[in-house]
Amino acid sequence: MVVRRLRARLKGWGGVGAMAAACALALIFALALTRAAPVGPRATPAGQPVSHAAGTDAAEDCDAPEKQTLSPSDADGRTIEEIKNRKGEKRKLIVGVDQNSYRWGYRDPNGGESGTLEGFDIDLVHRIAEDILGDRDAVQFKAIPTDQRIPAIQAGRVDMVVRTMTINCDRIKDVAFSAPYFKTGQQVLAPKSAPIEGYDETLADQEICTATGSTAYAKLEADKKAGRLPESTGIGTTVPNQLDCLVRLQLGEVDAVVTDGALAASQAAQDPTVELKGEAFTTEYYGVAMRKDADDMVRRVNRILVDFREDADGWQASYTKWLSATLKGDPSRSEPPAPEYLREN
Repeated sequence: MVVRRLRARLKGWGGVGAMAAACALALIFALALTRAAPVGPRATPAGQPVSHAAGTDAAEDCDAPEKQTLSPSDADGRTIEEIKNRKGEKRKLIVGVDQNSYRWGYRDPNGGESGTLEGFDIDLVHRIAEDILGDRDAVQFKAIPTDQRIPAIQAGRVDMVVRTMTINCDRIKDVAFSAPYFKTGQQVLAPKSAPIEGYDETLADQEICTATGSTAYAKLEADKKAGRLPESTGIGTTVPNQLDCLVRLQLGEVDAVVTDGALAASQAAQDPTVELKGEAFTTEYYGVAMRKDADDMVRRVNRILVDFREDADGWQASYTKWLSATLKGDPSRSEPPAPEYLREN
């Protein structure tokens, strides 16, 4: 049985009570935003030989989900034309993002214009908006909880989601992804004083927190059933937003967090009393998620990503600005391999 400990660690971040309250308000705000009106239906551009909407068989036989994407193109199809035809203040790219993932998509309370989102994912969103609409600031950001990313896309509440979203075989049945733009893997985050050493037998009798609908929870659930995780490990604590796990950890309600190593490193940078335990135990890739029938948008984003990785002020510059201090390693470990696309007849 997991022993609940209110650790004397409430000094982190200058008061966990305040942080918990802030996260609660952020969650309420995010849930309210996700109920906004749809941005309208999407149609598959004519003349495309390969379509995600018609490519369900590829998803069923999936063994490399990061390769199940369409080749790059500059062409404006119906999806992009609908966005360009929005009138006045509504002529913006509507993007689901996070607002509380440090260095990825967050509001810096210590600087910058009030209410301005910033981070690696936000840089990518601005690049996409600049290419499609000619204005990097022509973006309407919508804060989307982890478990609402796919529903928000399917309901048409956003044009895309750029939110540290892992490409996997289950998800490509429901949404289309761009080529990968970041490489990561699942890791364990726990207090420095904890006896946990990594994703191993030291997780016995420990309670682990994950985000609802995350790849972390899916991995824990599968490993628990297969006996690869100690039977006494608790995996029942799930939260709408990943940062809520860090608050649970600080309050002593859980013993460890499992999430993408890139996010875990950012959380460790926020609280010096916690650290990554062990190495990453999966290999995963982040991608931009879009509707399955938005083929022209997928192709356009893939072309933008090619430029983003090659430009001097693109991927490398953004990594250096936002992530080099937290990941503390060779950036080539985080850069995805050269993209591969679906074969087209």
